[in-house]
Amino acid sequence: MTKRHAGRPGREPRVRNGAMLAAVLAVVVGVSSAIYYGVSGAGDNARNTMAEPHPTHHNTAAPASAGTWVTSWSASPTGPEPGTELTGLTNRTVRNVVHCTAGGTGARVTLSNLYGQQPLTITHATLALAAAPNSPATAPGTLHQLTFNGGRSVVIPAGQQEVSDALPLRIPSESDLLISTYSSGGSGAVTFHAHARQVSYAAVGDHTEDPNSYAYTQRIESWRYLTALDVLSNEADGTVVVLGDSLTDGITSTAGANHRWTDHLAARLREENGAPRYSVANEGISGNRILTDGTGRPPANLNALTRFRRDVLDRTGVKAVVVAVGVNDVLHSPQGPNADRIVEGLRELTRRSHAHGLRVVGATLMPFGGHLGYTNRLESVREAVNQQIRTGRVFDAFVDFDRALRDPYNPRKLRPQYDSGDHLHPSDAGYFKMADVFNLSTLKGSASATL
Repeated sequence: MTKRHAGRPGREPRVRNGAMLAAVLAVVVGVSSAIYYGVSGAGDNARNTMAEPHPTHHNTAAPASAGTWVTSWSASPTGPEPGTELTGLTNRTVRNVVHCTAGGTGARVTLSNLYGQQPLTITHATLALAAAPNSPATAPGTLHQLTFNGGRSVVIPAGQQEVSDALPLRIPSESDLLISTYSSGGSGAVTFHAHARQVSYAAVGDHTEDPNSYAYTQRIESWRYLTALDVLSNEADGTVVVLGDSLTDGITSTAGANHRWTDHLAARLREENGAPRYSVANEGISGNRILTDGTGRPPANLNALTRFRRDVLDRTGVKAVVVAVGVNDVLHSPQGPNADRIVEGLRELTRRSHAHGLRVVGATLMPFGGHLGYTNRLESVREAVNQQIRTGRVFDAFVDFDRALRDPYNPRKLRPQYDSGDHLHPSDAGYFKMADVFNLSTLKGSASATL
């Protein structure tokens, strides 16, 4: 298990790739990709150059010589929002509340119409610092209009996304930002991220430039349209993307408290001496699997392999990837759980990361004894996957969440203080423990595993 202050991770042995499993996997992924493919719009071509900010981070490493664009916050689009198929959010303002993992002196946002069936017109959009945590009111003097290719409005074609122009604004780390969008006409199905564990707001009419909270009478627990916030940072020189399921999504963490394990990881990366200066992009989707999509056309809850480009490679400034997915493949595989297929899927995520020069840290699958649907057969599959991860044949390095959170007296179950009560998802204390045992040094260096 990787320890918080442990030394250099061990060297991994070489193994040969399973050709037949890889071929089967390629067919599965190819069919899924043909059904649906995420469209990129946030790459280097969309980036703007701005002046170098002054360093404010706690990390004692030397500051970057110039500002670096990183992803300070992200949320994977999970599907179309139920009930919005016909009229969408006509004449409504959405004020998304997001929490930054890195500060800076500039910002840009990505708006998505990935699950829309018609063009989405964003008539007006603004960005501001929140006056207080979880508040829809803006901090004085921070409300700014967003533009897209110089224009106030933008039309996003169905199945695509748009990146705003860069906006000069000093953004403290750990601050809440308010991104407000208004649509005057019908937009069709709304692309959203369910289970945000963060309260955002909505209002009737165009209230994007309202500094107060009076019009924002509707509270919503999802993020709409918004999928990424990039900042021109002086305190981070790269991004670590965490690709995961509900355990990364933080579905049982306290709402509005930023107690997901990735929030605690971001705090450690900001504050600890010698840690990589990375922001954290949380790309967790509740119920996500490695090999199998959700339902719908295009399918909601894309499998991890199919969404890898959209949710990992298309994030800004990516230097490393954390893979924390697989338990739903054990619990909910339509073809029955198979440890070899799961492990081969994890290896494929590592190969794709290596093809882009990214280092990969993987996580063992945590216990779920006592959870609805638990069987001894499923437990044996989970243990077989973890055994292969621990041999070093799957990732460049690994964090042993299983060993850190399991009950020492009943290793098939979570330790009681780390259990949210459903025997699958951690409590706030469990999420903190996950981040606490993560060896930050494993994020450093280049790809090293030979698969």
